[in-house]
Amino acid sequence: MTEHDAHPTSGQEQPPTPAPPAPGQPPRAPQQDPSASGARPDPHNAGHDDAEQQARQEDGAQVSTDVTPPGIPDAAIPELVIISGMSGAGRSTAAKCLEDLGWFVVDNLPPALIPTMVELGARSQGNVARIAVVVDVRGRRFFDNLRESLADLESKSVTRRIVFLESSDDALVRRFESVRRPHPLQGDGRIVDGIAAERELLRELRGDADLVIDTSSLNVHELRAKMDAQFAGEEEPELRATVMSFGFKYGLPVDADLVVDMRFLPNPHWVPELRPFTGLNEEVSAYVLNQPGAKEFLDRYAELLQLVAAGYRREGKRYVTIAVGCTGGKHRSVAMSEKLAARLAAEGVETVVVHRDMGRE
Repeated sequence: MTEHDAHPTSGQEQPPTPAPPAPGQPPRAPQQDPSASGARPDPHNAGHDDAEQQARQEDGAQVSTDVTPPGIPDAAIPELVIISGMSGAGRSTAAKCLEDLGWFVVDNLPPALIPTMVELGARSQGNVARIAVVVDVRGRRFFDNLRESLADLESKSVTRRIVFLESSDDALVRRFESVRRPHPLQGDGRIVDGIAAERELLRELRGDADLVIDTSSLNVHELRAKMDAQFAGEEEPELRATVMSFGFKYGLPVDADLVVDMRFLPNPHWVPELRPFTGLNEEVSAYVLNQPGAKEFLDRYAELLQLVAAGYRREGKRYVTIAVGCTGGKHRSVAMSEKLAARLAAEGVETVVVHRDMGRE
């Protein structure tokens, strides 16, 4: 039954009442007039001509003029950035920079799936508000679906930006030779042949780009700074710190950026009433912090970390691991790690505390 049949105008023959279902079969859902149920008609149905809309208005039905495609609520459409460009020009670095800024990043996504990814982000109830997609020639059929996907996004009023990473042929050749990897399009030819083929393939997309970054003379930190300037807004890039207590007798943490040694303080292990407890205990913590030099160390090291953190941000470093050690990783390092983490958190640094060796004795 067509939609025109379901909503007869005056003078048309009423459709016959459907026969009752056979015994044991579920009843059929009754055909309802949208004017009675309040349902909105599908704006994409071919049966919506002017005559039908006028007939429905005469019957008191609400005629929708909303042309927003179904499935993507307007208020929930996420911000979209498409990262592309020459192989070796820094696409991965640009993607990692956006990821550190809180974007949901998908690498090497087939262009045909970009609208689907946007729709999933819109249905996440704000949990995925910014999406970055890396598309490149590794998919070989690069432009087969990209144009169609971009047109689909435009029809759905999705705001998208294209970031194109560019670099000179000489710089790209040096980078490929330094890592001893072939260009994805060179085949049996030379690196320069692959670069030329890719440049021609991407020529049209480069012309559509909202932002072109030439990385020929940029290092990783300078590229990060350019991405921060475009996408970090007025907020300073966030620094995340992990403060890890450890015991020197179990070895240094391999991922530590900074290491400090608490063995200049007396060991609570030799105080019988404190030995069973850890640095999380208030009495143990007070014992450690009341030792000569303990509070001075905490104050000065926290001040030093402010200086280091500012430098890390300038260099594009987003994560730092501070290792605080003592003999067994149970008393002094645990107590000082907790106090140091509290200082960092008070300065606005997102901080996680890990006690690597507590409980190993």
